[in-house]
Amino acid sequence: MSTPSTTAESARPARSLLAVRLAVATVAVVILAAACGGGGDDSSSTTVVVDDTQATTTSTTVAPPTTTTSTSTTTTEAPAPASLPLTGQAVGDEAIALRPALAVKIDNVSAARPQAGINQADIVYEERVEGGLTRLLAVFHSTDAPDLGPVRSARSTDVPLLTPLNQPLFAWSGANEAFANLIRSVAIRDVGFEAQPSAYERRAGRRAPSNLFTSTDALWSLTPVEGDMSPHAAFSYRADGDPEPVGEAASGVAVNYRGTTATHTWSPEVSGWVREQNDSPHVDTDGVQVAPENVIVQFVQYRASGQVDSAGSEVPEAELVGSGDVWVLMNGLVVEGTWSKSNVTSPTVYLDADGSEILLTPGSTWVLLAEPGRAELL
Repeated sequence: MSTPSTTAESARPARSLLAVRLAVATVAVVILAAACGGGGDDSSSTTVVVDDTQATTTSTTVAPPTTTTSTSTTTTEAPAPASLPLTGQAVGDEAIALRPALAVKIDNVSAARPQAGINQADIVYEERVEGGLTRLLAVFHSTDAPDLGPVRSARSTDVPLLTPLNQPLFAWSGANEAFANLIRSVAIRDVGFEAQPSAYERRAGRRAPSNLFTSTDALWSLTPVEGDMSPHAAFSYRADGDPEPVGEAASGVAVNYRGTTATHTWSPEVSGWVREQNDSPHVDTDGVQVAPENVIVQFVQYRASGQVDSAGSEVPEAELVGSGDVWVLMNGLVVEGTWSKSNVTSPTVYLDADGSEILLTPGSTWVLLAEPGRAELL
């Protein structure tokens, strides 16, 4: 199949890390004032991005009530959504539907594979990190994972992926000071290793730093009791009776992250896109190959974050606020279109060539954050 033209200009520039910090700081103040929101790492900062902008505060006086009455506290339980927000599938257990999203940063280097729990994630984002390697941000909601890891460190790319999820729990091993401060400034519930060390264990038979494991039970048990915690939907899905998607036949897609190659190939037998990484099947610790119902190749620019790792490699940052081209693969088809995200906390919107929202197949989704010109339809 021919590969559509995708150039560097097709993913238009978004905000810098500094601009993201300013935006999320403002949003975090507003959100965290209404609801209480909520680190060993392989990175060390030798180039620090300094935010020297001071916040402006405004005093607001609220008049007291003119009468005093007795009060009682009433707790109203939020209604369960009609479908699970991160898969579009039917709700089987209302308690599951109402719990928060749990986002976990997962290592993806060769020493970290096979990973535990990745096939139980509703959504997995694959982002390029230093040295041409990739790291995964796995988002859990509908399904438990009794074994999960290896858990690794956060990056600035995670912020615009986390913030639309309605204050998710976030599990991470840590980060250098600049990234850690950024993560802690936004509306998440921190259940990372530094905040909750008892929820994690170092796994025998694995070498550090790829040996930190946990479970969804251990992390969800740390959920605070407060209001509606269910995640906001990340995508739109076809409902029963909706027409099948209209697109071009595609057998798969390959993405080159410079030092890592990821391939997803359509398998009618499993009704999913089976994944290979660096020409080897990408399987979990149970030996089950990754095969999500949907694969989204979102073309984004990567810019220097201003941070380097312990080896001196520049840590890239994906520009996720803005717009660009997208390939959405489902049911053996590819739908070409565009993506857009107006601000750090808004969801990403995916539109087809006619400007209509692309509806995914209910199920799991992998989002590959690819550079323009570094992906090919098969």
